[in-house]
Amino acid sequence: MEFASFLLKRALWSLLVLFGLSIIIFAIARGIPGDPARISLGPAATPEQVQLLRDRLGLDRPLIEQFGLFVGGLMQGDLGRSLLTERSVTADIRDTFAATFELVLVTITVALVCGAPMGVAAATWRNRWPDHVVQFVSIFSAVTPTFLKALLLQILAGYVLHILPTTGRLPAGMDFSADLTGMLLIDSVLRGRPDVFFEAIRHLLLPVIALSLASMGQIARITRASMIDVAGQDYIEANRAFGVPEHVRVFKYALRPSFVPPLTILGLQFSALIGNAFVVELIFAWPGMAAYGVRAILQKDLNAVMGVVMVSGVFFVIVNLVIDILVGYVDPRVRIRGRR
Repeated sequence: MEFASFLLKRALWSLLVLFGLSIIIFAIARGIPGDPARISLGPAATPEQVQLLRDRLGLDRPLIEQFGLFVGGLMQGDLGRSLLTERSVTADIRDTFAATFELVLVTITVALVCGAPMGVAAATWRNRWPDHVVQFVSIFSAVTPTFLKALLLQILAGYVLHILPTTGRLPAGMDFSADLTGMLLIDSVLRGRPDVFFEAIRHLLLPVIALSLASMGQIARITRASMIDVAGQDYIEANRAFGVPEHVRVFKYALRPSFVPPLTILGLQFSALIGNAFVVELIFAWPGMAAYGVRAILQKDLNAVMGVVMVSGVFFVIVNLVIDILVGYVDPRVRIRGRR
């Protein structure tokens, strides 16, 4: 009950954060120098076209009324119309979000599945060759720009070895519509299409590797540091003194409390990847929301830009709320703090 009260407080704070985000987005969109309608249409537009767009966007109304309409639209799921596609921004994001979410979900899964064992191995064999290898890989993956990793993978696997596709989510001739969840891996399983499933995996491999390396290295380093810190605790030393086998000490007594810092970082990485995936999506022609947001920025499509930022903010808040729940499950001290 006390922990539920703690989560309720976090949920209320999350709503406050989203309201603040809406104010910031609206202020930036309305506070940029020049006329937003003229900026969106470009210098070649006639005054009549500019005025028509101003009327459509409600730019002639008082700012308070404009903000009220903006927030009211957000609460109803109405993000306005895109000048780039001439469609509802909500519909555009609905069509592109699933592709980005699938890419990020597989990326963070790979980063966790590979990064956490790397960190455990580095801490277990501290200052020995497995530790040195993990630290080298972690630092190298962190300092290498994502676009460079993506380009190198694309050239090596796609154009030199010819073993993996380099663009899109499926081959051009494959007829399949992911109209259930929007995610090819799930929809292909639900529809009994193993051919689509394996092709989706092949198309995912390169962008996932390019996007996951930095997160994998960070998770490995934080897991290593956390494991080393927990290994110095009194109860671990007592287990060692009583002759508890090393693999039991590591996996039964040290791993669970050591997993709290990596889990927190995992939530931040998951949320950040939604917005930061645009480089990989552009390089691999991935039809996701991040690439849609970049095109909206280049075309000065204010409604689309505000919609993408707002959806990313909502996703960030939801993911971190879920991480709070998971951390509370893994670390009982969070439940204790929730009673205060």
